[in-house]
Amino acid sequence: MTRKRAGLVALFGVALLALAVEPAAAQTADSTTESLIWGLNQNLLYVAIPITVLVEGILIYTVWRFRNSEEALPTMENRRLEITWTIATAIILLFVGVASYQVMASPYVTASAGDSAELAEQNPERIEVVAQRYGWTFNYGQTDVSTQGTLRMPANQEVVLRITSTDWLHAFHVPGLGLKSDAFPGQYNTLRTVANGPGTYQLYCAEYCGSGHSQMLGTVEVLPQDEYDQWLESQQNETAN
Repeated sequence: MTRKRAGLVALFGVALLALAVEPAAAQTADSTTESLIWGLNQNLLYVAIPITVLVEGILIYTVWRFRNSEEALPTMENRRLEITWTIATAIILLFVGVASYQVMASPYVTASAGDSAELAEQNPERIEVVAQRYGWTFNYGQTDVSTQGTLRMPANQEVVLRITSTDWLHAFHVPGLGLKSDAFPGQYNTLRTVANGPGTYQLYCAEYCGSGHSQMLGTVEVLPQDEYDQWLESQQNETAN
């Protein structure tokens, strides 16, 4: 196999892998949090695919090139090659580290302790998430509105979730929105997100918490802003009466 043919095969392999990955990477994110996570995954895939094709291409070429050799040949020292792949590896690791840090340090991805996170909006919707064996309670802002099992939140508005527990360790996890945080008794973890549109999502407890762990499920309903306001007002009126 000539070098030109091997290069064409490698380029063809890169194109096939890119076509296979692109539909998943280009999917529409349901929240700001999920968008950041998918963006990081996409950037890492664009780095990993050429490396995978290069390594596999060298492996296939080596097997084909030396398929009739009875004994392994000694490796020749090549200082330039060693320096090149050392520098290339360092650049790749630096890129992965910086890209990962930028996303993982975002308050839209990683929960912060208490309410220390600086808010992008002056008046976000604040909802307290309380975990207990084996269910969920949601308290809405400064109102007396409280729901069990179903969390309702407005679309296209920043939402701050203050997550805690009444007994022992649980974990608030909504995969469809990219949200996850531990729930500790006696303290709060804060998550921020903006849901991009109405929808219904499954809520799980992601930390084993006892015999009822598998039944500790809930639902997250994202409503248009006007519907959410109407629902919250109706709940306040019922509470007042």
